[in-house]
Amino acid sequence: MATAGVTGAVKQAFTATTESQKIADLQKNIVDPDKVPKGHTFTTDHGVPVRDTDNWLRVTDGVGTGPSLLEDQISREKIHRFDHERIPERVVHARGAGAHGIFKVYDDRASKYTSAGVLTDASRETPVFVRFSTVQGSRGSADTVRDARGFAVKFYTNEGNWDIVGNDIPVFFIQDAVKFPDIIHAVKPEPQNEVPQGQSAHNNFWDFVGLQPESAHMVMWVMSDRGIPRSFRMMQGFGVNTYTLVNSKGERHFVKFHWIPELGVHSLMWDEALKINGQDPEFHRKDLQEAINAGAYPKWYFGVQVVSEADEHNFDFDILDATKVWPEELVPLQIVGEMVLNRTVDEFFPETEQVAFCTSHIVPGIGFSDDPLLQGRNFSYFDTQITRLGINWEELPINRPVCPVMNTHRDGQSRHTIIKSNVNYWPNRNDQFHPAEKGGYQEYAQKVQGIKQRVRGAKFQEHYNQAQLFYNSLTAYEKAHLVNAVSFELSHCDDPVVYETYIKLLNNIDFELAKKVAHVVGGIVPKTPVRENPGWSTPTLSQTYYAPKEPTIKSRRIAILVADGFDLAEVKAIRAALKAGSATTWLIGPRRGLVYPEGVEMGSEKGGLLADHHWEGQRSTLFDAIVVPSGASHAQRLADNGRPIHWVREAFGHCKAIGAIGEGVAFLREAAQLPGIEYATNINSEAVVSSYGVVTVGRASLSSVAADTLKIGRGEKGFVAEFALEVSKHRCFDREMHGLTAKVAY
Repeated sequence: MATAGVTGAVKQAFTATTESQKIADLQKNIVDPDKVPKGHTFTTDHGVPVRDTDNWLRVTDGVGTGPSLLEDQISREKIHRFDHERIPERVVHARGAGAHGIFKVYDDRASKYTSAGVLTDASRETPVFVRFSTVQGSRGSADTVRDARGFAVKFYTNEGNWDIVGNDIPVFFIQDAVKFPDIIHAVKPEPQNEVPQGQSAHNNFWDFVGLQPESAHMVMWVMSDRGIPRSFRMMQGFGVNTYTLVNSKGERHFVKFHWIPELGVHSLMWDEALKINGQDPEFHRKDLQEAINAGAYPKWYFGVQVVSEADEHNFDFDILDATKVWPEELVPLQIVGEMVLNRTVDEFFPETEQVAFCTSHIVPGIGFSDDPLLQGRNFSYFDTQITRLGINWEELPINRPVCPVMNTHRDGQSRHTIIKSNVNYWPNRNDQFHPAEKGGYQEYAQKVQGIKQRVRGAKFQEHYNQAQLFYNSLTAYEKAHLVNAVSFELSHCDDPVVYETYIKLLNNIDFELAKKVAHVVGGIVPKTPVRENPGWSTPTLSQTYYAPKEPTIKSRRIAILVADGFDLAEVKAIRAALKAGSATTWLIGPRRGLVYPEGVEMGSEKGGLLADHHWEGQRSTLFDAIVVPSGASHAQRLADNGRPIHWVREAFGHCKAIGAIGEGVAFLREAAQLPGIEYATNINSEAVVSSYGVVTVGRASLSSVAADTLKIGRGEKGFVAEFALEVSKHRCFDREMHGLTAKVAY
């Protein structure tokens, strides 16, 4: 009860926070049918009450059906509105999910770089709207495809809207925006047959990147585990492009923007991602909503990397090159604030689909750089939003600023604003719409000189050093996953020229990498490296670097496999303990309905627990971990059915934490037959055995489970604490690297 009280207080505090200035602004456009006065009826768009929405007006003799009449405005309006419901979908980032939240800085530490209030005023809570998305697929594609993810944040600041239109990967495929149509044409479905949808595993993409070496670094990132994130909430975010900051003294610095997830950076296994695409194509969308609704609000720390103008050219790469990162050893990451998402959308289309971002949306204190990709994006994004939503797209509720908007822009399709004035120009006799004397946006007085040429700088010509750095920085299992990913993709290319070309490119990054891929895809195995790999690495490029400082199981989905005859008290205690750690538990049984514990007659109206799903209705891929409780008849029923056995073996193959108690341990050992695992053998002992992420115990008393509450650790604590520790690690990849997963069919 105490825990419930604390949880309720936290939710109440956050609920108050969610009523931000932007949420209040949206209220004028929100209609809640539950709050409409009683007796208010269905109407046409022009407000006329409608008595019948099911039948077209037609001539009839009371027996047969006669001709429908064109005069029926009510029915024509209904059909017309339906026919025009769709707008052009985004060319890229078409499939997305969004949420509202707040952003704040901790103090004014960034004031030495910028005068922007949103980054320097700690008293502010700036409303934000964030949209996550895949890149390649259409709106109807699946969530867990291998792809980069969009990570776009709209800040509704006091000085106007500021958009960070970024990705979950810090670099991009190309250096110059003029190549953007080429990379997107290449990665999109091939023109002759419109396949494949939502993936890059085809000839055209690999043909392009094989002939465009500047893409090598980005390809390494997408083919790593970063390409298949576990959740939007477990992704890093990056501004990708180089912007500038200008302080109150008029001094300019170059900047990169970063988002670091509180929960760490985690990914799916490739086999798991493939299966989820079919089992639950909305997996990431639902995950975001589920976490917010449960009060496990997603949180990111906001950081900046800053380079002074004087140091711009002091690197062996060009800091304006979007295919390069700024290594943190050279340019430290400074955390200055945080963002929390705490409110889901009320309606998807007006908010998530109509929200529109622009890289050119900046506020005083923030500026552009000469990054050639950014310069082109500044044109392209604004142009795209006009195509999708019309010239007045910034007047849509989700896009409009919370600060006053006043200018001489007029007319155009879907104009909402009504200006009560007899002038629409400047200067004018009424002194209206005059420019700001103070606080207005002021461009930095940058000195520019040179010769007009279609060229890029000399440092833009080097393409492999950072691809090498990224590959070298991965752990052994991350490297293995990258090799498997590239091999999978190239094996879908049926033109030998394509995969042979890319194997040659890989040999510029790492000789062993190129050889491994060539062996799998049937390419020509290189005999010597094209370039030596000096072995440079940095810990900050591996996902493992971002593990939370304190182990957490917050928002983790844990399945409890049960059959009739399970131990009721044990299951209740485990659920309570895991809930105290902010994880969610899901009872998976032989049917979606009551499942009966030991001692309760099957079919009774009372005494059972309601299963959230049945064994066939959900799969292990949709959960982070599995627990099998004790109970002799329960364990035997699990063993007599192939589906629970598959649940466990598949979770084992995907390196997930698995826990079992009492007879549940016997089910793992005898029925699931997990290879190489040590188990608890004494059914009367509370001694916990943890082996390759499989945690077992003979008996878990209620007192020991209660002692585990809110504690994650090893040694001193009991079963739940040890199990939670394994869940907090996300996966046990030693299981994979030591060959155990290869011995299991799943």
